[in-house]
Amino acid sequence: MEASDDTEEPPLPLALARFQVSEEFGFLLPDPLTELPAPYSPWMDIAHDLPQLITSHQLRSRVHQMPELSAQHLRGREELHLAHLVLSFITMGYVWQEGEEGIVQVLPRNLAVPYWEVSQALGLPPILSHADFVLANWRRKDPHGNLDTTITLPGGESLRGFILVTLLVEKAAVPGIKAITQALGAILQCDEDALHRALQELAGAIEAMREALRRMHDYVDPEVFYSVIRIFLSGWKDNPAMPHGLIYEGVSPEALAFSGGSAAQSTVLHAFDELLGICHRHDCAAFLHRMRDYMPPGHRAFVEQIQGAVSLRQHVVASGDARLRAAFNRCVSALSDFRSYHITIVTKYIATAAAKAKARRAEASARVCPSAGKAPSALEDKGTGGSHIFIFLKSIRDTTREGMISA
Repeated sequence: MEASDDTEEPPLPLALARFQVSEEFGFLLPDPLTELPAPYSPWMDIAHDLPQLITSHQLRSRVHQMPELSAQHLRGREELHLAHLVLSFITMGYVWQEGEEGIVQVLPRNLAVPYWEVSQALGLPPILSHADFVLANWRRKDPHGNLDTTITLPGGESLRGFILVTLLVEKAAVPGIKAITQALGAILQCDEDALHRALQELAGAIEAMREALRRMHDYVDPEVFYSVIRIFLSGWKDNPAMPHGLIYEGVSPEALAFSGGSAAQSTVLHAFDELLGICHRHDCAAFLHRMRDYMPPGHRAFVEQIQGAVSLRQHVVASGDARLRAAFNRCVSALSDFRSYHITIVTKYIATAAAKAKARRAEASARVCPSAGKAPSALEDKGTGGSHIFIFLKSIRDTTREGMISA
């Protein structure tokens, strides 16, 4: 089992390839694999049948029959990423198959041990994260560029839409990611025209991200997202439904706690925050920094490199250049607007959907409902990553606004 890294030093300190960032796809894994080698067909067979296995309550028994395979024969980063994606989806299905009322305490060793091995090789935690759910979970459906997911869970077209719209947001960010390197290079070269162009490119990318996010309304049903999909993104850290975490059999006798998938695990906004010098309040900053542990190590290193680079904000202030200040403020304003729109999305898909789910529970309290379709209640006021969601989102939106440079 090996992860092939290119250790050759690039000519520029922020050359994207050094951090496993693609010029074409940004933080998305370029053209991910969709099948593992034949010895791993037991994993793939289960993964391709997950929605049916979960809704028929058969996944756990299938996992118990699964042979314990060693991850040592996986070759290259692409195979490791697909293995992590597959084992992550199987794990979430195994844990949450019966909803909040039938949670397991132990992940069986035939799943836990190879999952741990793959996670260690990639530097990722053994839980479904944004790096799996979105960055590695896509394929080209046809030569015309239409996209589809590789692995799925219950949720049908709404889950597919949720993943692919989030992927489109990541893709829209790519010019902005490249603009980061251009902006920092322009500062080092004292090229104010190039810096202005880079800031305009960054602002345009953030605005395009917001437009991509608007498509969530077209493809994702709020009731399906809240009542069916969301539980499978939930982790076992800061989750009242799993207060003691999860034992990974054969890995550790003690229960381990990991946060579920969260937009806060996307490297994009971390990188933009660091470039623009946005300083979030202590509790929010602490949560965001913890979410960096769920990023691929190269992407995390990219953010840290920006953090340690020359200060864009200080450069713009010191220049006294009104044109640069306006371009900088356009970036900050676009980022604030994106975060405001994200609050709108979360209100629709979590807060409003949660209120409706509560009302349905009150009306049907005497009726027995199938667990897999029952809306989760443990995280009604939290994100799947474990944050108190509206306090967190409004705080980071407000501190973003405070990053504007006054005339």
